[in-house]
Amino acid sequence: MAIGRDAAKRKHREETADGDARPPKLARDQAKELGRKGGGAAAVVAKAPTTTSIRPAPRQGAFSTALAGPAPTDGAAVAGKVAFGTQGAGTFKNKEKVLVLSTRGVTFRYRHLMEDVLSLLPHSKKESKMDTKSDRRVINEVADLKNCTSVLFFEVRKKQDLYLWLAKSPDGPSVKFHVANVHTMAEVKLSGNHLKGSRPVLSFDASFDLQPHTQLLKEMLTQVFANPKRHHKVKPFFDHVVSFTLADDRVWVRNYQLVVPPDKKRVDPENASLVEVGPRFCLNPIKIFNGSFGGATLYSNPNYTSPNSVRAALKRKAASKYSGKVVQRNRRTEHM
Repeated sequence: MAIGRDAAKRKHREETADGDARPPKLARDQAKELGRKGGGAAAVVAKAPTTTSIRPAPRQGAFSTALAGPAPTDGAAVAGKVAFGTQGAGTFKNKEKVLVLSTRGVTFRYRHLMEDVLSLLPHSKKESKMDTKSDRRVINEVADLKNCTSVLFFEVRKKQDLYLWLAKSPDGPSVKFHVANVHTMAEVKLSGNHLKGSRPVLSFDASFDLQPHTQLLKEMLTQVFANPKRHHKVKPFFDHVVSFTLADDRVWVRNYQLVVPPDKKRVDPENASLVEVGPRFCLNPIKIFNGSFGGATLYSNPNYTSPNSVRAALKRKAASKYSGKVVQRNRRTEHM
């Protein structure tokens, strides 16, 4: 009888515990604390949530809100807030990373310009110099290894001409600029100074919205120079303005510090002033390609003249001046 009674109690505990892995004594103690005679696993399990919230996958879109796709409906936004807090469904997170590198044979002035651009881009990654100038598609593989989505490639020709490639890796598009009027921060020695790693305010001229190729240039420059909001190297302060002005079919880049009077407790745009920091440079777009460092030509600048053509014209002009002197001397000799 004792053996049968023990087996019945053990069977009753197993049925009441409902598969509970706890020791019987611990289960009885917890059941007494919860005010229940017998195993207390059912009361504990009853407190566990029965419904699980499934977080929807974020939308995969471009950096721009214009290319990110349609906004979610009100019902989807409410469901997203209920599911995972205040962050709405389809929220885009900027994970832009910029790869900055140059070719071999770069001069000290252009190298200082690249260092100044790197200081403006805390979300950038620097790579060693490229040995080749012909096969630029290798840069896409380097960007893939570095987990970068944009590339700034400084290409130097004849140790005097600087070209800047701005490309989206690996699918494009890409733009080739001729860089002129370069003035580095160490050269100009301006009085402006802003916090390193702070977020910039990007200022674009209204002329960028007039033509399709300038709209593409504006979008690509925005994706490269707009620092991510919560990047581990970016400080959450806006204390400088990067200005892009379109004049003479060229993009003029300037960097200004935002100065607020110290006696003002509240920041007012009317009281703030701008002090130039540097660097200064001018970007003359040559061609826009469909792919990354190649592909179909989307735009070609008809007013662009290569530096080689300019130098050849200057040499011809100097040669014509000397040849005129020779002709005049021969004519004088014949006259004598």
